[in-house]
Amino acid sequence: MTRGTPDALFDISRLVYRLGGGRLPTGVDRVCMAYLQRWQGRARAIIMYGPWRRMAGQSTSDALFELLLQPPEKGLQQRIYQEIARACIPPWPVQHAAQGWSFYLGHWGLEKPGFAQWVRSTGQRPVYFVHDLIPLTHPEYCRPGEAMVHARRMRVALQTGAALLVNSVHTLDQLGAWALAHQLPMPPATVAPLAPAPLSLASGAGSAAATGPDPSLRPVDAPYFVVLGTIEPRKNHLLLLEVWRELVALHGAKAPHLVVIGQRGWECENVVDMLERCTALRSHVHEISQCSDTQLARYLAHAQALLFPSFTEGYGMPLVEALLMGTPVIASGLAVFKEFAADVPEWLRPIDGAGWMQAVLDYADSAHPRRTAQVERLRHWRAPSWSDHFDAVDALLERLQ
Repeated sequence: MTRGTPDALFDISRLVYRLGGGRLPTGVDRVCMAYLQRWQGRARAIIMYGPWRRMAGQSTSDALFELLLQPPEKGLQQRIYQEIARACIPPWPVQHAAQGWSFYLGHWGLEKPGFAQWVRSTGQRPVYFVHDLIPLTHPEYCRPGEAMVHARRMRVALQTGAALLVNSVHTLDQLGAWALAHQLPMPPATVAPLAPAPLSLASGAGSAAATGPDPSLRPVDAPYFVVLGTIEPRKNHLLLLEVWRELVALHGAKAPHLVVIGQRGWECENVVDMLERCTALRSHVHEISQCSDTQLARYLAHAQALLFPSFTEGYGMPLVEALLMGTPVIASGLAVFKEFAADVPEWLRPIDGAGWMQAVLDYADSAHPRRTAQVERLRHWRAPSWSDHFDAVDALLERLQ
């Protein structure tokens, strides 16, 4: 593929819904934004809402890309919807994809009736990014009905895709097995690992891994740990809260603190009850639902470790972000984690409460051999980069030209 092909198309529907609605970007949103940054000014937008689908003109696309890449601010949603309204006013641009690729990066709208027919009728060469198959492999951790919806998405991607992008070998293997089990074609695919967000401790500052965290920016005075991600069943927050209740019972005021960073999701009533009603945790567990990148960098840089006890993950961006900041990680020993972090973190089973408690106690001491050994292992770890990611994407698409 020629880098920056002008007639490339990008579905921005997910970003319009989430960022235009004032929500903080998730990992999937950051992937969409990285692609927009790379092709900004050299591609057009696809906008979908239910059965309504439109390829925007170049000027509208340029304006929408610029708005979606801005930091959230008052009035942004109105400005985004004004630009979309202009795209609805005839005469409309030619609704045909010409010679370029169409990128669908967020699992958004693929399951809607008529989507596959529209892709074919407009002459698109769709490239789908498959982030995970969790609703199919672990439906018990998802919203009711999500497995059926995700199955429709994957069928459309496999049946209409000119190419597929995945974030890991783990995801590619799962997708290939699912396609084989359902007798569906497997389009050409490549693994393109995701780069972490460029977190910095302050405007213009580098990462803590490079410069060391500034003690004056420390957000919690006592030793503390961070768990990062949407509060939902598969993230296993409940295990950590039970561990912390026991730590406080045993050690009182000397127990380390836990910072829970992430928005509340679905079917997490037990966790919410613990956060809101467990008096033993109030002095030692801090919930932060809205956290800027600079705040996140500070929490990670000064933490004793990131805790990541998930039952399943499609990738695990918090792990990569923490390691990039030079922060140790204690995590479930998932295959996808080991694919990118090898033997650097401390691996535990997600149901080993006693093991998690002992690891927390050990890592609370910055000089403990378990923690210092991981810090040493971290010196040799290299994070995935967007340059590596797009090199893999370009290599695949060039082969398919």
